[in-house]
Amino acid sequence: MKYGVIGTGWIAKAFIDGARLLTNAEFCAVYSRTEESGSKFAAENGIPKVFTDLKEFANGDFEAVYIASPNALHYPQSKLMLESGKHVICEKPITVEPSELEELQALAAEMGLIYIEAIMHMFNPARQLFKDAVSKIGRITSARFDFSQLSSKYPAYLAGELPNIFNPALATGCLMDLGIYCVYPALDLFGMPEKITACADFMASGADGGGNASFIYPDKTVTLTYSKLGQSRLGSEIMGDKGTVFTESISKLINLKLSDNDGNITEIIGDVPKDRLMGYEAQKFEAFIADPSDPLYAESKEKTLQVSRVMKQIRDITGISF
Repeated sequence: MKYGVIGTGWIAKAFIDGARLLTNAEFCAVYSRTEESGSKFAAENGIPKVFTDLKEFANGDFEAVYIASPNALHYPQSKLMLESGKHVICEKPITVEPSELEELQALAAEMGLIYIEAIMHMFNPARQLFKDAVSKIGRITSARFDFSQLSSKYPAYLAGELPNIFNPALATGCLMDLGIYCVYPALDLFGMPEKITACADFMASGADGGGNASFIYPDKTVTLTYSKLGQSRLGSEIMGDKGTVFTESISKLINLKLSDNDGNITEIIGDVPKDRLMGYEAQKFEAFIADPSDPLYAESKEKTLQVSRVMKQIRDITGISF
C-alpha cells in the first residue's frame, strides 16, 4: 500500500514505524506547512517527496493517506483526500462534530473508499481478550476508566507559550486528546448510556485540562476520568460480583489482568510496544481496503459515530467550545 502522510509530529512517526512493522506499507510523500519541517521528517523516515501545497499533495501518486494534523483540520483535510480518491485513516478525534463524520462517511461510501479513525482500541487484538475477561466476572456493578497523563507540553504552557494541545482554536484539550480513550471502551462494553453527567477543569487558555464523566445505565454507573495536568498510577478497572478486570493503560490495554474474589490473579496480556499497537491500525485499514465487507469495518464506523456523538454531548454539558 502506498501512503501519503499529513503531519510531522511524533504520532506520525509512530504510525509509520508500526505500519512498516506489520505491513508492506510504502510511504511516498509527506505534507507539511513548511519545507523545513517536511524535509526533516522525510529524511528521518525515508520518505522521498515533500509537499507544502495540500492540493498538490492530494494529487500525489499514492492510494491512502494517514492524517495526523491538529483536530480542527481533520474534517477539511479528510474531505479533500476523499474527494481526490484516497482512502483515509485519520487520527482521533476523526472529526470535531458528529455531523462532519456522518457527511464524510457518506462521501467515502459514495466514492467506494475506506475512511476510519486511527484509534488503538478498535483494532487491538487485546480488545477481544478484554471483552472475554469481562464476561468472566459476573454481573458488572461498576467500572472506572482513567487516562490521566501529565502532558510533556505543560511546562511550555506554564512558561507562557500556547502549545497546540492547549489551544481551543485547534479543537484540542484533554477530552478530545485523552478522554476519547475512556469513551471507546465504555461504549464498546456497555453500549450507549441512558444519561451522562460531566464536568471539566478549564485552563486560562480556555482549553479543558482535565475532567470527568459518569455514564449512567439501568444497572451500573461507569466513571471516566482524564487529565493532562497530572499523572495517574492506578490504571482502570471493571468490577463484577465474581471478580475484577484491570489494566495499566485503558488506551493500550496492556498489563491486563483478572482477579477473582479470593485475590487470585490471572495475567491476560503484558506490555505491547506502541509502534505495534499502531501497526494494528494500519493492518486493519489495509484489510478493509482489500475487503470492505469485513464486519469489523461496519462495526468500527458505527462505534466511531457513537463515540463522536457522546463526545459532543460531554462538550455540551461541560461548556467545552472551540
